[in-house]
Amino acid sequence: MKTVIIIPARYASTRYPGKPLVTLDQGDGSRKSLIQMSWEAAQGIKSVAGVYVATDDTRIAEAARAFGAEVLMTSDTCRNGTERVAEAAEQVEADIYVNLQGDAPLTPPWFLDALIGAMDGQVQMATPVLKCDAQTYANFTEDRRAGRVGGTTAVFSRQMDALYFSKEVIPYLPEAEKAEPPVYHHVGVYAYTCAALEAYMGWDEGPLERLEGLEQLRFLENGHKVRCVEVDARGRVFWELNNPEDVPRIEAVLKGSRDD
Repeated sequence: MKTVIIIPARYASTRYPGKPLVTLDQGDGSRKSLIQMSWEAAQGIKSVAGVYVATDDTRIAEAARAFGAEVLMTSDTCRNGTERVAEAAEQVEADIYVNLQGDAPLTPPWFLDALIGAMDGQVQMATPVLKCDAQTYANFTEDRRAGRVGGTTAVFSRQMDALYFSKEVIPYLPEAEKAEPPVYHHVGVYAYTCAALEAYMGWDEGPLERLEGLEQLRFLENGHKVRCVEVDARGRVFWELNNPEDVPRIEAVLKGSRDD
C-alpha cells in the first residue's frame, strides 16, 4: 500500500502563535525550526512514498521550501490537522495518509513504523500510545497544577480500541500507583485510510471535540473505531511542544543526546 506522510502546520496557533517556525537549540550551537525538525524526522521512514508539509501560511511554506520540503497549500478554514490532511490528500494519491503533527520533534522513527504497520487493511484509523514513566507523569501533573494544557492521555479497551482521549490526566490514580503510573501518553500522530478521512470531513465538530480541543474525538463521537498502537520509547525521552514552557524541556533532551 502506498503511504505518504503529511505534516500539517498553521501559524495561528491559539496557545503558541507561530509555533512551527520556533527555533530550538540542537545542543551543538545550531538552531532549527520545529517544522524542519519534524520534516527531518519523517525522512527517516523508508517505507513511505513521500513527505509533504501542508499549510495555509506563506511564511511556513517559504521556510519549508527553503530546507527542501514539498509543500501542499490548503485553505485557511481547516480547524485542525486532520482536516488539513484531508484537504492535502486531494492533491496526493495514496492508500494510507500519516499525519505527523509538527509539534513532536522527538518522535522516534519506530513510532511511525509501528503505526504504519498497524494499518493492515482492517484498521481505518490508528494512533500511537506510550506508557508514561514517572518523569512524564510528573510533567503532566505539573502542567495541570500550573493551569497549563499540556500533553494528552488515552484510555483504551483490551482490543486496543480507544475509549477516550483527554487533556486531563486519566485514569485517576491512587497515591500508591504513582511510582509506576498506568497512564498512557497519546502520541499526536495518526494514520488514516481515504475512507476514514472522507467520513471525518462529513461529520460536524462534536461537543467533546470542542471542549477538549482534540480532533480525534470526532471519530469516537461518531462511533468510528480508533486503534491505539502501543509503542516503546526504548529509553528515549518523548515530549511534545505544546506551550512555550516546553521549549527548555525539549532542548535539554536534545543537548543530552549530543552529550551521550
